Amino acid sequence: MNTIATPGNTHHVATLLGQSKNVSCHTMSSREVAELIGSKHDNVLKTVRALVAKGVVSANDTAYIHPQNGQVYREFLLSQRDTLVVVSGYSVELRARIIDRWQELEAQVGQFQIPATYAEALQAAADQAKDNQSLRLVILDQAPKVAAIKRLAAASGAICITGAAKHLQLQPSKLFNWMEQHRWIFRRQGSGRWTAYQPRITSGYMIHKVTSLKADPATGAERAAFDPLVTPKGLVRLAEFNIGASL
Repeated sequence: MNTIATPGNTHHVATLLGQSKNVSCHTMSSREVAELIGSKHDNVLKTVRALVAKGVVSANDTAYIHPQNGQVYREFLLSQRDTLVVVSGYSVELRARIIDRWQELEAQVGQFQIPATYAEALQAAADQAKDNQSLRLVILDQAPKVAAIKRLAAASGAICITGAAKHLQLQPSKLFNWMEQHRWIFRRQGSGRWTAYQPRITSGYMIHKVTSLKADPATGAERAAFDPLVTPKGLVRLAEFNIGASL
């Protein structure tokens, strides 16, 4: 089957064909080199800068933002050749780690099949466009569900299980049954009241609310009666299970 080149897919074709030029353009940062050989990054930077000053390796330095403290630091992006030159003065074991890492990077490139002809590139572009369209359809299909979950997450305060069933568009009896089967709630022996399992409380999905104080017939002491409530976080979690479809 022939695929016709159109303005909408020529960009994809050019990209796919152009990837063959970039296959060997992997770089390894001086930070990764330091991690692989168990050295401080400052020490590796010192070695690289000395080699750059001698004109032995390329001066391909750049900035990166540390993910923990947000500070900006400098690093070098090294080609395979420059990486091996930098670590040439280290032990055989450390050089082996660098070589093994480069082999992993090359293997990742090998997993991508470069189109050999323009026709293959056209077909690859068409397949990619089809995948993108499928993804868009999935997003459109999930949009109402995502909006509903966001609405539930914005709800204020915990609600009773019957109220939760209303939000989830379920019959209360079905939600009670599901929550009992999946160990969200249970009844203590000799009691008709529902109780939330402690892991659900610990996870922030449910809480207990004191509803009344009753006197113990035997001792006369007052005992608190609790009702389990579903929190907004718990409501979102229940919505994710799509309970209506599983009953």
